[in-house]
Amino acid sequence: MTLKGSCLCGAVRYEVDRLDTPIGHCHCATCRKAHAAPYAPTARVTRDHFHLIAGADKLSAFESSPGRMRRFCSLCGTHIVAERAEQSHVVLRVATLDDDPGVRPAVHIWTSHDAPWLAEGADLPRFPEWPPRR
Repeated sequence: MTLKGSCLCGAVRYEVDRLDTPIGHCHCATCRKAHAAPYAPTARVTRDHFHLIAGADKLSAFESSPGRMRRFCSLCGTHIVAERAEQSHVVLRVATLDDDPGVRPAVHIWTSHDAPWLAEGADLPRFPEWPPRR
């Protein structure tokens, strides 16, 4: 099953033939800062299963650690993949998928980097959209 994905503005679009590893939530400080979120849902996709179909000219890159490139849309800033040139896979930012991959996250990694105030908040009120009186 081919899965489609894109950036926020739609300039960068891709397809993946399949996710080659389970989805994991990465809590490392680099992912946390790059995504401005408590963690980043990721999965490995072998290069021959990842197909950029639009926006190659809009992809920019940032070397977040030696040899590790984070590729993102230069228009809206959405991170699409991270990669090391010598590896046979890219690390897909699963939240950029437009389609449901049909699998659910299997693991949280790098939780040693969690900030104390980033608790999951299972006890916090939840609303399907805006809270009342907003």
